[in-house]
Amino acid sequence: MIDNKNTKNDQQASSLASQLEKTDTLSRRKFIKMAGAGLAVLSFPMSSALAFETKNNPKHNPKIVWVLLRGALDSMHTIVPTLDAQYAQLRPKLSKSFKSPLLPLEKGFALHPSLPNLHQWYQEKSLLPIVAVSSGYPKRSHFDGQDFLESGKGEIDHDSGWLARAIEVKNKSALAVARSTPISLRSSLVNAEQVNTWYPSKFKSADEDIYVALNKLYQNDEALKEKLTSALAVKGLVDDNGQNKRKGKFNDLAKSCAKLMTTEQGVDCAMLELGGWDTHNNQSTRLARKLTELDSGLAELKAGLGDEWQNTVVIIGTEFGRTAKENGTGGTDHGTASALFLAGGAVNGGKVKGRWPGLKSEELFEQRDLMPTSNSFSWFASVLSQHWQLSEQELQQVFPQVKSYDEALIKS
Repeated sequence: MIDNKNTKNDQQASSLASQLEKTDTLSRRKFIKMAGAGLAVLSFPMSSALAFETKNNPKHNPKIVWVLLRGALDSMHTIVPTLDAQYAQLRPKLSKSFKSPLLPLEKGFALHPSLPNLHQWYQEKSLLPIVAVSSGYPKRSHFDGQDFLESGKGEIDHDSGWLARAIEVKNKSALAVARSTPISLRSSLVNAEQVNTWYPSKFKSADEDIYVALNKLYQNDEALKEKLTSALAVKGLVDDNGQNKRKGKFNDLAKSCAKLMTTEQGVDCAMLELGGWDTHNNQSTRLARKLTELDSGLAELKAGLGDEWQNTVVIIGTEFGRTAKENGTGGTDHGTASALFLAGGAVNGGKVKGRWPGLKSEELFEQRDLMPTSNSFSWFASVLSQHWQLSEQELQQVFPQVKSYDEALIKS
C-alpha cells in the first residue's frame, strides 16, 4: 500500500522527470574453479550454431556493463567545469586541491587527474562524459535515490529494474556481481535462468591464514616484518604497504566480471557496484582515492574483455550529485544533478555531452545544486536503442516516462 506521502513524492518525481525530458539465457549447469583466483564460472545455455555465429561475428552479441556508484558522486570534482568563473568562487579550497594537473577535455571541461585511463579512452574516442544529468528523483536520500535510479520507472518499484525490463524485451542474459540481485536486474517477468549473481567467497585462502599468523608473530620485530611484507608483495599477496590484496576490491570484481562475460557462453550484460562516494568531508583525498579505484577497475574490465571491448558499452552513473558550494569540512553535501560516463569500444566518444547550466545563484537548482538539464534514463534509452536495437515501442516498456535523445552515442 502506498501512503499519501509516497504518492506525493512519486508525483514530484514524475514532474521533475517530465521537465528534464522537455529540456533536452543464464543457468547454473556447472561451476568451474579458476586456478589461483577462487572464481566460479557460470555456464549459460547456447546452441552451438549461435555460439559459432557470436564468436565469428561479435556484433550480433553487443554487451552492456552497468556500473552504479553508490553514495552520490560529486561530478564537479570529477568532470571539472574550468570554463565557469563561479566554480572557484564556490569552491575556493576544492578547486585548488588537485595534486596533479587536470586532464583536458573539450568545451572548457577537464577530468580529475586520478582518471588517466578514462582520459586515454576519451582521446581514443571511446569515452563520453555527460554533464548535468539527473534521474528526476526530487529528494536527497541515498537509498531512495539509488532505488529510483535502478527502477527507472519514474517511481520506486523494488521489484522491477530498467535493465531487467530491457533483458525481458530482447531475451538477453545478465550477471550481477553482487551478493544478491540488485533492483536494476529484478523483474517478475524475466526467466529465473536469465539473471544470476556472483560474488567472491568470504572464506580465506591458506595463504591469507599464513600471512595473518606470520604478521602477528613478527609485529614487534620491524626488520622481520619488513622482510615478510617484501616477500609477500613479490608473490602478489599484499601491496607495498603490507595491505591484504584479496578483499573483493573493485579491481578484482571488474576482472572477474570480464572473465565471466567472455566465457564461451557468456552473458549479454552485467552490473557492478562501487560504494564510498558520500564525501561530506575531506573530499579531495577521499575522492582521489575512489576515482583511482574506479579508473583502475575499469581498466581491468577492458583488459579482461579483450576483443569484446570493441563490442561493449559501459554505463557509469550515480544516484544524484552534490552541492555546488563546498562546506566547512572540505567536502560537499547531497545535491541534485551529477554526471554520467559512457565508455567502451562501441561508444562514439571524444566529446562532452549535456548542456552546462551555469553556476550563478539564479542558475542553480534551489540556489544550491547544479541544475539538471537532461535525464539519465533518456541517455540509457538512447544506448539501448542504438546498441541493442530496441524499437520505440520496446523502449516504452523499459522507460515508460521518457524518450531517447537524438544523439549518435554508438559507433555505426
